[in-house]
Amino acid sequence: MPEISIALNPPIGITSISSISPLGTAMDATWQHYLNGQHFLQQEKIGSTKEWVARLTANAKKEIMRLRNSNKKYEVLDDTVLFAIYASRNAVQIAGWGPDDNFGVNIGSSRGATGVFENYYQGFISESRTVPMASPSTTLGNISSWVAHDLQTTGPEISHSITCSTALHALLNGIAWIQSGMAEKFLVGGSEAPLTAFTIAQMKALKIYSQETDAYPSKALDLTKKKNSMVLGEGAVMACLEKDVSKRSLAIIEGAGYATELLEHSVSISTEAKCFQRSMKMALSSLEPSSVDVIVMHAPGTIQGDLSEYKAIEKIFGSHKPLLTSNKWKTGHTLGASGLLSLEMAILMLQHQVFIPVPYNNKKAESKTIRRIMVNAVGFGGNAVSILIKHPL
Repeated sequence: MPEISIALNPPIGITSISSISPLGTAMDATWQHYLNGQHFLQQEKIGSTKEWVARLTANAKKEIMRLRNSNKKYEVLDDTVLFAIYASRNAVQIAGWGPDDNFGVNIGSSRGATGVFENYYQGFISESRTVPMASPSTTLGNISSWVAHDLQTTGPEISHSITCSTALHALLNGIAWIQSGMAEKFLVGGSEAPLTAFTIAQMKALKIYSQETDAYPSKALDLTKKKNSMVLGEGAVMACLEKDVSKRSLAIIEGAGYATELLEHSVSISTEAKCFQRSMKMALSSLEPSSVDVIVMHAPGTIQGDLSEYKAIEKIFGSHKPLLTSNKWKTGHTLGASGLLSLEMAILMLQHQVFIPVPYNNKKAESKTIRRIMVNAVGFGGNAVSILIKHPL
C-alpha cells in the first residue's frame, strides 16, 4: 500500500478553541486544573447503581440552564446540542467571526442526543406513541444544524459520528474544505452528553468500565493496571480553523493522518495498533520522529487500548519516543468530543511551555521547550486520527 501524506498548503491556523467540560468553561481555569494532580471524577447514582462519572462543573451547569431558558425552542434540545451551542458561541467570539464570514460548521458526536432519545423511547414504551419533536430533536444532524442556526452562518453544515475519533475527524474535514479552496474558515468540534443509565450499562456490558476504589478511578496510561478503568465524561469542544496563519493563531496544524484497520474484535484495535502507526506516520510526513516533543494519547483507560497505542508509538518513534500524556484520568472519556479536548490540552502546553504528565506515573509538571505536539484519537471501528500541531512562532 503506498504511503499517503497530507501537504498543508496554505498552512492552517487554529485561531481559537473553547470548551465546556468538567474542567470548566475558560482556558485560564482549565489550565490551572491541569497543573494540579486532582481528577474531576465522582461517584453518583446512575439508574440503580453508583458509578464513576465526570460531570460539568456547577457553574457550567448553570450556564447551560441559562442557555436552555433563553429560547423556548432550546427547551426541548438535548444537552449535546446545548453544550455545542455554548462552546461554539465562545469559540467564534474569541476568533472574532461574524455571520458575514460565512464559515463552515462540522460538529460530531459518538452517541448523539442520548438523554432526549432515551426519554422519548421510554414514553413510547409506556404509551405506544410519541410527540412530533421526537424525531428532529434526536437526529445526529441536529447538533451542527442548531449551532449553524444559532450563529446565523450560511456556510456548509456537516454532522457525523465516527465514535471516539469524531471530533478529530471533524477537524480533518475542516482541513480538507479549506485546502480545497471551498472555504476559508471552519468551526469544528465534538459534543457528548453520555451520562445516562443505558449508556453506562453498555460500557459495563463490555467490561471496560471502572470499578476502582482508590485515589484515581481511571488509570489512563497506567500500563501496569490489571483492570479496565474507563470512566465517561461529558462536554463539548470547538475550534476555529482559518486559511493561513495570523498573529491570533494559537497553533499551526502541521500534519494530519488517518487510518482504519480490520478489527480483531468489535471494540478493540490490534495489539500494536496498526491504525495508529499509519495515522502517526502520515501526520509526520517528512518530519523526523525526534522533532515531536509530546504526544497526547487517546489512552481511554482500558488495558488493551492504552497498551496497543503505546506499542504503536514505540514502533514509529523508536528511541526518539516523545513525552507521553493523557487527560482521561482527570476528565473521563468524553467519547466523540475527546480528541478536541486533548487538542485543547496540547495547545495549552504549547502556550505555557509546560508538560502536564499523568501523576500516578510518578512524574510532575515540568517546564521545557515544546515546539510540536501530536494528538491521537481512535474509536470503535478502528478509525484513528493523528494531528500534529506546532507553536505559531
